[in-house]
Amino acid sequence: GTQLVHMTLMMHTWVVPSQTFAQKLLSLYPPVLLSDIGPTGAPSHVFRSINQIREQESLYQRSIFVFPRSPHVNASQAPSPSVKKRKVSLIFDHMEPDEMAEHLSYLEFKNFCNVSFLDYRSYVVRGSVRDNPALERSVMMCNGVSQWVQLMILSRHTAQQRAQVFTKFIHVAQKLRVLQNFNTLMAVTGGLCHSSISRLKDTSNLLPPDITKALSEFTELLSSRSNYSNYRRVYSECKGFKVPILGVHLKDLISLNEALPDYIDEEKINLSKLQHLYSNINDLLAIHSCTPPFEANKDLLHLLTLSLDLYYTEDEIYELSYTKEPKNPKIQTLTPVKPPVVAEWGSGVTPRLDSDTISNHVKQMVDSVMKNYDQNQDGYISLEDFEKIAANFPFSFRTQETDREGQISREEITSYFMRGMSVCAKLGYNFNDAHNFHETTYKRPTFCDTCGGFLWGVIKQGYHCKGKITIYHNFLCVFTKHQLRSSQDQVK
Repeated sequence: GTQLVHMTLMMHTWVVPSQTFAQKLLSLYPPVLLSDIGPTGAPSHVFRSINQIREQESLYQRSIFVFPRSPHVNASQAPSPSVKKRKVSLIFDHMEPDEMAEHLSYLEFKNFCNVSFLDYRSYVVRGSVRDNPALERSVMMCNGVSQWVQLMILSRHTAQQRAQVFTKFIHVAQKLRVLQNFNTLMAVTGGLCHSSISRLKDTSNLLPPDITKALSEFTELLSSRSNYSNYRRVYSECKGFKVPILGVHLKDLISLNEALPDYIDEEKINLSKLQHLYSNINDLLAIHSCTPPFEANKDLLHLLTLSLDLYYTEDEIYELSYTKEPKNPKIQTLTPVKPPVVAEWGSGVTPRLDSDTISNHVKQMVDSVMKNYDQNQDGYISLEDFEKIAANFPFSFRTQETDREGQISREEITSYFMRGMSVCAKLGYNFNDAHNFHETTYKRPTFCDTCGGFLWGVIKQGYHCKGKITIYHNFLCVFTKHQLRSSQDQVK
């Protein structure tokens, strides 16, 4: 009885306004005995349940996963300038797949635990993630991981290098499967199966058989066939920490909401419908109390957070893909394995971060870089280290002349990443106020004023500012036409 009352009070707003529900409740339970009623006139066990629901709903709204804090290092505990020991590597090639999977899971679980009971209700009732920040962040995370996987592969010059990055992400996916993080597994697999990657025949020909087999197993696990039957079977067997494919379970809620009527016999609330919805949502909320079987390094979290902030259009990703491996009409295109659909429940919404958020993420990442690479604690790191760190990001601008030979300052690093993020995250930063860009055809050898690279092509090789004597590649700069030279050199 109490559980039924609890469920009814929690779920009634899906079908009837609270005021109407309260009036009906009072008409059914008139205040006969003062000792058995609460202040509202409802029976005391109903009133107690109301208070419990209010407390629980408040808890759900405030349900945020609290990260274990990194040990605080006092100034007296900080390593002296003479100690040449780095705390953690922030270079993609140095990260172990298990380490990467754990930190992605850390970020994913944070987003998942920020989704409250009211967020689920809002999505089911409205059928959209618009104006629902918690679910928008989940969409952004999922799509961001998928794009990041594609861009990290496409950022490499040779087919062998691309195959190595592809293999690394397969190992990341394998660890995600062990961690039972199916949402990020879906995102990584979706990135690896994306047609901008699957069309790279020179790259795929270099993949070991066990890697292609693993990819096939993941696509089978995450296939939408028979309403995700393979995933549902595996997920139902999982115990302890896990992260579900949120879109699948949201669709279940919508299906229940649309398939079952709100009322039976015209005037009675369909409690069976509310019970099914309540049970499904409670199962998702119960995962919030799980403890992740790993810890995370704050500096690596900052690096990954900024990496996932980038946003590219499909056209830009395909342009980069065709730059790496141009179309070859003699090669017959194989029918690729159908990839899992990534965050399709968030279709129609393209979340963008604002400039303040990007600036904060850049600051956090630069702080982490200086913490781990400024060994002399003088505000500078070596250009060699910086170039390796910058390779984590799918943009590449040549840095301006630095005030110390072979070194780069905190301010110069911050400027570099703000400039790159302003383009790749589509922030703009009022570039149009300072420049009037037009695609331009150059009839003589011309070099980019930003990266110094040669502008290749027959027509419209780059951008020219009509108001200033400034010449640029396209907005992806090095990663499109400039890297064509590297690709051609490799072919030769």
